[in-house]
Amino acid sequence: MITPSMAPVSGLSGQLRRLRNLAQPFFLPLDQATGWQFSGLLLSLLFCVGGLVLVALTGLINLSEQLLPALTAKYFGGISTTIDGIWSGWWGIVFSALFLLGAGSFLLMRQQLRNRRWLHWLLLGAIVLMLLTVNGINAGIGFIARDITNALVAKQEAGFNRILAIYATCFVVALPIRTAQIYFTAKLGLIWREWLSSGLIDEYLSNRAYYILNPNDEQATGLDNPDQRITDDVKAFTEQSLLFTLGIFDAVLTFSLNIIILWSISQRLTFSLFAYALFTTALLVYAGRRLVRINFDQLRYEANFRYGLVHIRNNAESIAFYSGEEPEKQETTRRLGTVVSNFNLLIVWQVIISAMQRSVGYAGVFFPYLIMAGPYFAGEIDYGRFVQAGFAFNMVEGSLLFVVNRIDELAKFTAGVTRLEGFQSQVEQVSRDSIDTSIVQQASNAIVVRHADLTPPGSDLPILRDLSLSVGEADRLLVVGPSGCGKTSLLRMISGLWAPSHGEVERPAMGDLLFIPQKPYMLLGSLREQLCYPTDESRYSDDQLRHVLEEVNLGGLVSRYPDLDVKQDWPRILSLGEQQRLAFGRLLLNAPRFVVLDEATSALDVATEDRLYKLLRQRDLSVISIGHRPTLKSFHDTVLALDGQGGWQLLPAASYDFGHS
Repeated sequence: MITPSMAPVSGLSGQLRRLRNLAQPFFLPLDQATGWQFSGLLLSLLFCVGGLVLVALTGLINLSEQLLPALTAKYFGGISTTIDGIWSGWWGIVFSALFLLGAGSFLLMRQQLRNRRWLHWLLLGAIVLMLLTVNGINAGIGFIARDITNALVAKQEAGFNRILAIYATCFVVALPIRTAQIYFTAKLGLIWREWLSSGLIDEYLSNRAYYILNPNDEQATGLDNPDQRITDDVKAFTEQSLLFTLGIFDAVLTFSLNIIILWSISQRLTFSLFAYALFTTALLVYAGRRLVRINFDQLRYEANFRYGLVHIRNNAESIAFYSGEEPEKQETTRRLGTVVSNFNLLIVWQVIISAMQRSVGYAGVFFPYLIMAGPYFAGEIDYGRFVQAGFAFNMVEGSLLFVVNRIDELAKFTAGVTRLEGFQSQVEQVSRDSIDTSIVQQASNAIVVRHADLTPPGSDLPILRDLSLSVGEADRLLVVGPSGCGKTSLLRMISGLWAPSHGEVERPAMGDLLFIPQKPYMLLGSLREQLCYPTDESRYSDDQLRHVLEEVNLGGLVSRYPDLDVKQDWPRILSLGEQQRLAFGRLLLNAPRFVVLDEATSALDVATEDRLYKLLRQRDLSVISIGHRPTLKSFHDTVLALDGQGGWQLLPAASYDFGHS
C-alpha cells in the first residue's frame, strides 16, 4: 500500500533519517553500515586529513627553522610556538590518537568501500585537505595581522614591507588551492547527481513504479511532480549537501585552528563567545522552523505551475481546436497566483530571519572591544595582540554560528530533502510491493482468467465478478459493452497492471503479448525508433521498415520522410489515424503471438480497419479486441459482453447482435 509522504516539518530525528537515506548510499551501503558508522567515518576523514596536514606543517616548520632560523623566528614564530605547544603537551597525544582512530576506521570499513565508493571518499578527502590548508593559511594570517599591526604602530617600515610581502604570498598560495577546491566540489557534486539520478530513474522505471505512482492520482499516492524531484530536487540536494557538509567541515577546522589561539589570548572572551553562540543559534533555529514548511510548499507550487505550462505545450492543438485559451489562462494564472502568494509569505519570513541574523552579526562586533579593551588599556597586551584576538574571535564566531548564518538555506534544503526522500521511499516501496506472481502467472500458450473478481483501485464496487475465459492459439475475442463497463480494466488485469481481488490470471510472457491502446504511445525519437519500439532497432533493415509502412497504408510517410532517422514531434505531426496505423506497424515488426487491441482502429476508416485485421489473420495471431463497430464482429470468433454491473456473457460472434447490446 502506498502511503502519503510524511509532513515536511518533523522532528530532528526524522530529518536525519531522511538525510541518511539519501546521502549514505553514495558513500556506504545502507544495508551494510549504520548511520552512526557513516557519521563516524565522516569524522574519521577529518581526523585523517587533519593529522596529515599537521605532520606536513610540522615538517615544513622544522625544515624552515633549520634552513632559515632567523626568518622563521621573526615571521613564523607564532606558528612555530603553536606547533611546539601541540607536540609538547597532551594535544599531540590527542591528535595522534585521533589520526590512528580515523585510519583504523577506514581500514575496518574497507569491504563497504567497494564499487568505486572509495573514489567518492578520496575526492571528499582531497576537498577537505584543501579546506584545511586554506584554514591553516587563515590561522597564520592571524599572526601576520598581529605582526603587521605592531610594525605599523612602531613605524618599522622595513619590517612592515617584509611582513606585507609574506601576507601577499599567503594569498598567492591560497588562490589556486581555493580554486581547485571549488572545481573538485562541483565535480564530486556532479558525480553524486549522476549516481543518484540514475538510481532513481532505474527504480522509477522498474516494476511499473511510474504507473503506480502516477501523479494524476496524487491524492492516492501523496506524490506530485516526479519529474521535478528527479531533476531539480536531486540537483539541489547534491549541491547543497556538499556545501553544507564542507561548510561544517570548514567550521570545525576553523574552530579547531583558532580556538587555541583565542583561548591563549583571553579565556573570558572565549567563554562569552560560547554563551552568545548557544543563545543565538537556539533562537534562530526555532524561528527558522517556519521556513521549512513554506519552502516545501514553494517547491511544490513552482512545480505545479511549470507542469501547467508543459500541459499547454503538449496539448496545443486540442486547445486551439476548442479555442480554450481563456480557461487555460485562468488555470495558469491561478497556479501563478499560488506561487506568488506563497512567495510573498516566504519573503516576509526571510526578512525576519535576515534581520535577526544581522542583529546577531552586529552584536558580535562589540564583544572583542568590550572584553579586550580593559587588558589593552592596562598594558597587559599590545595592540597587535588586540587585533589578533579580534581576528580569532571573528573566525571562531563564524564557525559556531554556521547554522545561524545559513538558516534560510538550511530550511530550503530540509524541504528539498523531505520531498526527494519521500519520492525515493515510495519508489522503493513499490519495488517491494510489486504484484504477486501467484496472482498473474506466466502461461506459454494462452490467456486464461479463472473465477476472477476485479475491483478498481480506490473503489469498493467490483466491475467484474467471477469471470472465466480462455484465449488460446489463433483465438480471436471481441470485448463489448457500454462505456465505463470495465473493458479497459479487463485489459489492465490481463497485463498485470491491476490485480484481481479474487481468482487467477495466466498470460504469456511479455515478448509474446503486445498491447496497443486507442492512442498509441509516441516516443521522443526518430521514425525508425517509433516503428521498432520497444525492441532493438538494429534487428530490422530499412527495407523491412519501409515494407511494413506500406503494409499499414503509410506509404505516404515514406515519401515525406525518406530518412528513417529523422526526428520530429510525431504526436503533433501525425493524425490519430496515422498513429494507429504506425502502432500496427510496430505490431507486425514485433511479431507477438498474442495481441490486445483497445479500440486500436477507432480513428480509421472501415476499409483500412479491414486491411489491418486481415494482416493479423494472415499471421495467425491470437487477438483480444475492444470495440464498438459492428464491422469488427467478422474478424472475431467469440464476443465477451460486459454489462457494467459485474456481469458478463460469452457468445459466438456470429450470433451476437450489436443492435441489442
